[in-house]
Amino acid sequence: MNNNKIFEEEKNNSCDNFIIGTFEIKENNEEIRIINSYEQSCREHKWEIKDEDKKEKEIKENIEIIINDKNIQFTYLYKFKEKGKYNIKYIFKNNLANTCYMFYECSSLNNLDLSNFNTQNVTDMRSMFNGCSSLNNLNLSNFNTKNVTNMYCMFLGCSSLNNLNLSNFNTKNVTDMSYMFRGCSSLNNLDLSNFNTQNVTNMIFMFNGCSSLNKLDLSNFNTQNVTDMKSMFNGCSSLNNLNLSNFNTKNVTNMIFMFNGCSSLNNLNLSNFNTQNVINMSYMFNGCSSLNNLNLSNFNTQNVTNMRNMFSGCSSLRRKNVITNDNKILNKLK
Repeated sequence: MNNNKIFEEEKNNSCDNFIIGTFEIKENNEEIRIINSYEQSCREHKWEIKDEDKKEKEIKENIEIIINDKNIQFTYLYKFKEKGKYNIKYIFKNNLANTCYMFYECSSLNNLDLSNFNTQNVTDMRSMFNGCSSLNNLNLSNFNTKNVTNMYCMFLGCSSLNNLNLSNFNTKNVTDMSYMFRGCSSLNNLDLSNFNTQNVTNMIFMFNGCSSLNKLDLSNFNTQNVTDMKSMFNGCSSLNNLNLSNFNTKNVTNMIFMFNGCSSLNNLNLSNFNTQNVINMSYMFNGCSSLNNLNLSNFNTQNVTNMRNMFSGCSSLRRKNVITNDNKILNKLK
């Protein structure tokens, strides 16, 4: 019986609130992480533990772990005697309120189905899949995120994921999306069409390093409360289509490295950008080597104190192809 069929049978035979996963173990007697928590991560990395974030008891008392039909004693690290693929089942007695760092650094996980995991009470999902570098299949089709406020680093470092459908996500209460997809270097399909970003204040490094994405439609994004867009698209080297027509940047103060390394972009219309409060635009378009048309018609740089290397590496861009009346910008162009 193939692994996918076993995976489906495990899913169908489980209780109501569960997660099904697959580990690929490459060495005999390999000890790997099978689950995590915020407090566990703090202990290992010697971070300060905040009292309000202590969820260790909730995780330990709630979860039952089964590997290849064998119940194991609760543990964060588990030693697999032999290399190969293993099916794992996480069963939850009660609904969790916090899933932050849940699969943090579970680098041997390659398959996760959370379609039967009840997240209706969850408010914090930061770093939930951070460091899942082998994960290539992630089913979040029934994720309930209506109460979530924090998605910081949620998929950071998921470098093997090539498809991520988040069209069902309810993000109306999320305030932090910084680093959310950073390092998702294999991602070539990302559906954010239903994202509600009206309360988000931080989008720094949000798509940083998404080097396989060739298009990204963010025309539905409401960025009225965002104050920082540092390195937001930094390293998106395959992007050739980027729709930012509805971006509201009136409260943004930092745009350093925002489009740095977007070497496939040849046209960028930022005519709607309000930059009156921006103080840093250094390296903003650095390395945009294919860019030959740039609309900055509403740019106001009166408060900008740093424009260092703003257009460095824009080898195809000429002054005549940049729409702007701002003299500080014109002085930076050839």
